Amino acid sequence: QPCQGRGEIWIRGPNVFLGYYKDGAKTMETIDEEGWLHTGDIGLWTMQGQLQIIDRKKNIFKLSQGEYVAPEKIENILIQSPLIGQCFVHGDSFQNSLVGIVVPDEDPVRVWASDKGLDKLSFTELCRTSQLNEAIMKDIRQLSKAGGLHGFETVKAVHLEVELFSVENDLVTPTFKLKRQKLRDRYEREIAALYASLPPPKSKL
Repeated sequence: QPCQGRGEIWIRGPNVFLGYYKDGAKTMETIDEEGWLHTGDIGLWTMQGQLQIIDRKKNIFKLSQGEYVAPEKIENILIQSPLIGQCFVHGDSFQNSLVGIVVPDEDPVRVWASDKGLDKLSFTELCRTSQLNEAIMKDIRQLSKAGGLHGFETVKAVHLEVELFSVENDLVTPTFKLKRQKLRDRYEREIAALYASLPPPKSKL
């Protein structure tokens, strides 16, 4: 989107802490020699002069065509779907599109299933149906467009997971932030299958 600059947010001033207690190495990683605290957050200045935080620096990745993606921004848009309880957006430098792992929200899914005549199926069985997958993908496309996401930021395929991401299964932190590397490792096979199901990219020739 149009902006007056984007990048990592640095702050400096009398209100910034002096360093980590008895941890000089950590302090040097965080505060540079000029006193700037490197927050690790990526932000942008909007055309109205407001600072907007996009994502954590460590979470942002680049796709094969060179576009940078902030997955948390996309996930926050997608979970507006009543059918989606949790979601994890994945991409890397070897792929030109995004895929996702979605945990559907059971109660809205059961209402949806009743409307579709699928109310005799268990939640696990519903998550395996193409009908639910297609309904969630429809929501994803609509929300992505309404949220102003670019084409490369739109998730192209999802795997539906029954089990919630939780502290107990080590997929989220105690503050419920996604453990992205753990999720990548846990769903490596499903992610590979999603990419294999996508049509090959169009030739530029």
